[in-house]
Amino acid sequence: MNKNRILVLYSILALSALSACKLDNFEKPAAGLSGRFIDAETKELVQQDIIRGTQIEIKEHGYDPVSSQFLLVKNDGTYENSMLFANTYTIQPVRGNFIAVDPQDFKISGQAKLDFEVIPYIRIKEANIVKTGTKIIATFKLQQNLINNIKKIGLYAHVDSRVGEPMRQVAAERELNAVSDPAEVYTLEIDLPSNNSILKPGNQYYFRIGALMDAPEAKLNYAAAVRIGI
Repeated sequence: MNKNRILVLYSILALSALSACKLDNFEKPAAGLSGRFIDAETKELVQQDIIRGTQIEIKEHGYDPVSSQFLLVKNDGTYENSMLFANTYTIQPVRGNFIAVDPQDFKISGQAKLDFEVIPYIRIKEANIVKTGTKIIATFKLQQNLINNIKKIGLYAHVDSRVGEPMRQVAAERELNAVSDPAEVYTLEIDLPSNNSILKPGNQYYFRIGALMDAPEAKLNYAAAVRIGI
């Protein structure tokens, strides 16, 4: 390779490096969005799954085509993302455990807050989880807000407080496939001796009651997790 070709090659590489530097000099995202999913009737947080749970779809204005981003919702029904660009977005919770929410346009500037008041598919009422002898026993009532059948109920156990149907070490589930009776007390049990290779005596575990509505893309509704030593 002669000297002229070497000089041309170095010039191209230098220009490429400068172009890359220019691209990297854009401002970093400095805005954010956080909030809560609140039961419109009880004003309590609507419990979620951390895995395959509710997501928030956001579409930033000013781009064509617009690509969706998705924000995850925490187990307790709160969410937060502090790395967004300041702009107007179309925002809609999707694939949730509540009656569908319409999209809305919302301007994100600084660390913005946006709560969603929703009607959960199912409310788990009078939830109680206790250790009785060699069993973990959960009792509860169900209040449903759709006419659809309730597909199943479950009691889930895990060493992590984010326990739920997709994140469990042990589960006791029951198929319902029926409309619930709001006066009925449902009972689910986990037998500890039968699961002592997983739920080890002397340790603490989290237990959580869930119920699934038979509706398209529905996610489970939950009561808060309870920590119990076994």
